[in-house]
Amino acid sequence: MHTREEKIAAFGELLDIMDRLRADCPWNAAQSMETIRPMTEEEVYELSDAIIKGDRDATAKEIGDLLYHMVFYAKIAEEAGDFDIADCLRKICDKMIFRHPHVFGDKTGQPTSAKEIADTWELVKAKEKGGNKTVMGGIPDAMPALLKALSMQEKARGCGFDWEEPAQVFDKVGEELAEVKDAIDGGSQGHIEEEFGDLMFAVINACRLYGIDPEVALGRTCSKFRRRFTYLESKTLKVGRKLTDMTLAEMDEIWDEAKAQGL
Repeated sequence: MHTREEKIAAFGELLDIMDRLRADCPWNAAQSMETIRPMTEEEVYELSDAIIKGDRDATAKEIGDLLYHMVFYAKIAEEAGDFDIADCLRKICDKMIFRHPHVFGDKTGQPTSAKEIADTWELVKAKEKGGNKTVMGGIPDAMPALLKALSMQEKARGCGFDWEEPAQVFDKVGEELAEVKDAIDGGSQGHIEEEFGDLMFAVINACRLYGIDPEVALGRTCSKFRRRFTYLESKTLKVGRKLTDMTLAEMDEIWDEAKAQGL
């Protein structure tokens, strides 16, 4: 591992590289926060993918890519006279110190366990100067719906609004499933959509209550489906046929083969 001085020097080199790129590279000079934003979203997903796969080399690379993006945003803002990277670092340092009084402040009466800290997290944030005026106010509108639902549920839990026992959530899941079926039988498309949304929200809640990250769980199911479907497609091509020519029974048989092989 590197020394503190080496870490600071490496970050300084990244700042120097960004200065040079903004001055001498036409592409970098032409970028704005708005044009970089979609690329940043892609980088976040690439980092998430590397973490899920347990690929430490890829994780280090993707963290570097994100650091580059953060420095890029700060440089653009600095050129506009809005703020610079030091302002960004100062804000996050101040925020972390304020939100961790059990570490940086008077420890008397402060939470001592990870659970106690998590349970009081939203209350601490609510006291923050310039913070969000409502519990849900800090959840970005642009956040993907699955992650947004999980974030909302976590924030509600932090205020004590949660199930007393995890198993109770399955009554809610069953209730929402029944409402979906009722809506399909006689509701409008808008009503059906609403009920499906309620059902998914309840299932995400169940995941949370049992310590399962719904994004990871669904991502792994997608990977499993891809493996099995790729096997189905490959097996079909080997016998000189197309999937569109196969019957459902024939496809199911090959699908079961894929499952039996642990795909």
